[in-house]
Formats: sequence, structure tokens, C-alpha cells
Amino acid sequence: MDHNFDKYVSPNMLVLNDVYEAKILLAYFLYQIDRPCTPMQLVEICEASEVMDYFLFTEAITRMTENGTVELVDVDGTRQYVLSEKGREGAEDFKTMVPKSLREKIYATGLKFFAMLKNERDVTIETKEHENGFLVHCQCRDDDRVLMDISVFAPDAEQAEFISAKIRSNPGALYSQVIDYIVDNQEYIPDVRE
Repeated sequence: MDHNFDKYVSPNMLVLNDVYEAKILLAYFLYQIDRPCTPMQLVEICEASEVMDYFLFTEAITRMTENGTVELVDVDGTRQYVLSEKGREGAEDFKTMVPKSLREKIYATGLKFFAMLKNERDVTIETKEHENGFLVHCQCRDDDRVLMDISVFAPDAEQAEFISAKIRSNPGALYSQVIDYIVDNQEYIPDVRE
């Protein structure tokens, strides 16, 4: 039996083209992510998730602002969207009117987006030429606290860039694996009977 489902799904089935559904999806996203978002952050998340285009987003967010579903408020000197109480109720009540696959897609994209922002803020990576190669220096912070400060040698620029990219893609995994290695590593004690 052929399990190639792609032939049954057209690309427009995976993208919204209705303003009403776009408003529900945006309300659902803001409800789930539960944090203020700048207009640019919302645009980037919508475009990266590929669930709606810029024009549909703009029309939906404008209508949501006009009807009081979202509010544009000042948070630390930056204008950001927050879901109003009316929007919170609607997000939960009407979420099933938008396919679950689209809800999951935009939420997952948003989580990745904000994790990336946190990584950019909490992780610094520098590559410097060093004797016969390069040093990739990585520092992971949590606010004022340095969690890890490590340098790795690479014999050439290409490998240094590969190491940098790998660390940038998931610095939390590097930190966890280093800690796991340290905790699990036990001193080797040879068996004197051998």
C-alpha cells in the first residue's frame, strides 16, 4: 500500500487564507506562549512557521487590536502585543476552529524563536586565530552567573566555523552533555588481578 500522503495534500491546505481563522490562531499562539511579543517578533514567527503570509497577519492583528482582542502596550520601553482577557477567553473557546496541525506548527516555531533569542542573549561564542589553528571560545551565562566558560581548538577556519555553528544551534545541549560527562565520569582504577 502506498503511504505517500503528500499527493493528497495541497500546499494551500497547510496555510491559512481566512482572516477569522488567522485571528483565532494568533490569539491561540499568544495564549499558549504567555508572554508579550513585539510586532516584529510576531511577523517573524508567522513567516517562519509558514502558516500565514504578512498581509493576512497584518489584517488579522489590525482587526484584533481594533476589537480589543490584543493590546499594544509598553513593556520595558518597547511596544508589544499582549492578549486581553477577551482574547484569552476566545483563544481557548475557539481554538478548534483552526486545524491542530497549524496550532502546533506556530507554537513550535514560537518556542524555537524565543529559545534562539535567549541563546543569543545568554551565550557568547568567539573564534580567534591561535597557534596553528583557531580557538572557539564559548561562555554560557544565566543572567549574572557564568555557567560554563570553555575553549575548543580547531585546526582550520572551516572546522572552527562548524564548531561555532554546532554550539549556537543548541548551547543547552553542550552544557548538559559537559555536566553529564563530569557527573558520570569516574576515575579509572585498574584491576590489580589482571
